[in-house]
Order: sequence, then C-alpha cells, then structure tokens
Amino acid sequence: MEVKKIYHEDLQIAKALMKRDNLVTRKYFYQQCYPLFKSIYDNYYTDCTNCKEFIDEIYIVVLAPSKTTGKCQMENFRGESTLASWIKTACLYYCYKQYETKEKMPKYERLPNSNVKDNDDDSDRDDAIYGSIEIDFTNLNRQDALIILNQMPNKRYSELIRLRYLELKTNEETAKALGMTMDNYYNKHKLAKGQYERIYRKEVRHA
Repeated sequence: MEVKKIYHEDLQIAKALMKRDNLVTRKYFYQQCYPLFKSIYDNYYTDCTNCKEFIDEIYIVVLAPSKTTGKCQMENFRGESTLASWIKTACLYYCYKQYETKEKMPKYERLPNSNVKDNDDDSDRDDAIYGSIEIDFTNLNRQDALIILNQMPNKRYSELIRLRYLELKTNEETAKALGMTMDNYYNKHKLAKGQYERIYRKEVRHA
C-alpha cells in the first residue's frame, strides 16, 4: 500500500496563514508566492489594477471564512501536495470561474409589478432592476470631467465612467466593452461612482 507523502512544513505554514500571522503572510503569501500569482495575473483578465491588488483578492478567496460554513478554503488543505501547488489550483479555479461568467451576458426579466414597458430603453430597464446610479454631468464640461477621471486611482473605474458618461454608451454597451457581466458591472459602477464623486468634491472644495 502506497503511503502518501505529507508536507508537514507546508501544513504549519497554512496554519500560520489561517491564524493571520503577519510575518508568514508577508514572506510566504506575498513574497514567495508572488511569481506564481504574477504568472496567473498576466494570463487572466481581472478587475484588479495591479498584481498586489490581485494577491489581496486571492488572499480573501482562500482565507476569508465562508458565510455559510464559517470556514475558509485553506482549511481543506491536508498537506498532500505543496501549499504553493494547492494555492495555484485554488487561484486558477477562481480565475476560471470569473472568466466563464464574463463570457455569459445574462438576460434580465422585468420585476413583478414593474411599470417598465417592453419598448423602454435598455438602460432604463436595468435601472428598474438595480436602481438608478447615474452621475450628473450637466454642470461639468468635458475637459473638467477628464481632469477628474485622470485623478482616479483605479483606471478601470475611470474607463467605466468615461465610456458611460462621456462616450454616452448604455449600461449594457459599457459592460460589454469592459468584458463584465451586468451584475459585476453594476457593482463596479457603484464603486466607480463613489471614487469619482470623492475626487469631484475635493476639486470643488479647492476651486
């Protein structure tokens, strides 16, 4: 009977990560595993602006407790492979799922008792489902808007706002241009709007 090799040292590292050991987290997850994460980040589309942000996202994926079970994914690591190999598999699976969802643009049905008519504009129909999250550009010229967009730290959010409000694309067209599902788009839209408005208010105060 073949005895499986157990990577005891990797088990100890996993336990330290789950205990939020800052030294192990920094040296192992963010430094030693960086080349692994970078190779995946470079080959998959993500919403992250850089590899550090991508690693932060994967950290949450494998170490944040599940809302349903209260356990994190890393608790499933049994030391039957190296921890790096396990993390790579978990990371690739996560990216694969994300990529799959971006390829499928969901179809939406009208809400029960909705007053939205079938011949209404797509963006109006989406607003009935998700709530209006529009930005008022009426008191801002294009050049001023571009200045604010250039100051936004998340360039993907900046591009979202530019396409939606300066290029006047519909919500659906903007989501398609950015390779997002509508669910993901509306979530990012809210975040982008918040970032834009924070910078706008700052500019107004210093005007």
